[in-house]
Amino acid sequence: MSHAIDRFLEENLEAYLQETIRLCAQPSVSATGEGVEACARLVEQTLQQHGFQTWKIEGYGNPVVVGRARGRSERTLLFYNHYDVQPPEPLELWDSPPFEPQIREGRLYARGAKDDKGEFMARLAAVDAVRAAHGGELPCGVLFVVEGNEEVGSPGIARFVQDHLDLLKCDGALWEEGGIDFEERPGTSLGRRGILAVELEVQTLSRDAHSGSAHILPSAAWRMVRVLASLKDENERILIPGFYDDVKPISELDLELLRRLPDHEQYLRETFQVRGFVGGLTGFELKKAVFNPTCNIQGITTGYQGPGTKTVIPAKASAKLDFRLVPDQDPTDILQKLRAHLDAEGFTDVQITYSDYMFPAKAEADHPLVRLAARAGEEVYQKPYQLIPLTGGSSPVYAFARPLGIPVIDAGVGFGITNRTHAPNENIRLQDFHNAARHIARILDGFAEIWS
Repeated sequence: MSHAIDRFLEENLEAYLQETIRLCAQPSVSATGEGVEACARLVEQTLQQHGFQTWKIEGYGNPVVVGRARGRSERTLLFYNHYDVQPPEPLELWDSPPFEPQIREGRLYARGAKDDKGEFMARLAAVDAVRAAHGGELPCGVLFVVEGNEEVGSPGIARFVQDHLDLLKCDGALWEEGGIDFEERPGTSLGRRGILAVELEVQTLSRDAHSGSAHILPSAAWRMVRVLASLKDENERILIPGFYDDVKPISELDLELLRRLPDHEQYLRETFQVRGFVGGLTGFELKKAVFNPTCNIQGITTGYQGPGTKTVIPAKASAKLDFRLVPDQDPTDILQKLRAHLDAEGFTDVQITYSDYMFPAKAEADHPLVRLAARAGEEVYQKPYQLIPLTGGSSPVYAFARPLGIPVIDAGVGFGITNRTHAPNENIRLQDFHNAARHIARILDGFAEIWS
């Protein structure tokens, strides 16, 4: 069956690349709205042309396109993708126009080539290859969810899933992203941390005052400094009472997976020119630190910051923070605890505005879908498959994993940092597109059997 899949992909690769080019040529910038509606229609047409029943669902921001194809088994594998892209600016840094795709030296260059239109088309190629290998019938059901708001934080996707649980019923999912690292080792992320992003604001005066009165008038800048200092100590311990109550201990299996991962310490030192890591971490403790929740200051705004000096007492101060959360922390619970902490410390005048939150989500390393992805990945790439227990960032994986009760992993066209995702000259290697389609096809081909 693998030979039949590979033969189909080799014979039809050019056709899928041309479809990818057509999709990348259609702008779909969710931050500005440019071309989004037209791209949603194109995605729906593309799914229909590949044998899917489709729904274009409104009411959650930009349209969500859902495609369904039934198979012999009642088991269903869901693919999550998005059709929106980041703004292409600065345009002068592109070697070719961002929405005029070009193939150069084995790479396809265009905004969205990697994130996420190439990913989407590689999966459609995999579906067609498996269907062809099985005489025109899929061995299991396939669902596509292709949203148009991912690059602006997927604000409506959790509500969309909750409202369409029957339509989205499935047994596992492949998320966007995935592929090989900068040393061409394949692998998958098993989980993402959650996030709570907030802005703190405080005002101590009706207007800025002359700093000659600093002996009697309170400074908003100093008050904000004291607020921030109350959140974390010099040892990186977050001081909000109850903050760590729901942190799930790292399993022995996850610890073993961390030990197997390559050591990126030197790479990080060279890339960021860092003299030392947080808390003096090094070696295995540096790997394990991804399971530590964080409190990060994104930025502070207050007072005068222009050239020279301006002798004022700032009347207002604000700070943007994000908390990265680990299983099983709840961002809504942390928000309540943050408010209670500030009140208890005497900062009742500090206003909290939350801008975003996501729950952490994690698949278990011994789940049959994870084992299937690892076997298939090693067959395609001929290298050991890395299982990454948790990554530092956040994404709306939780929106599907929690209500649907499914494992979510990734498998895709990525290659280390060379894809220039979100940057000028975004690209994918044609070789990675081909290998990702082969890998995903093998996962789809074996998906129905892992449950028996």
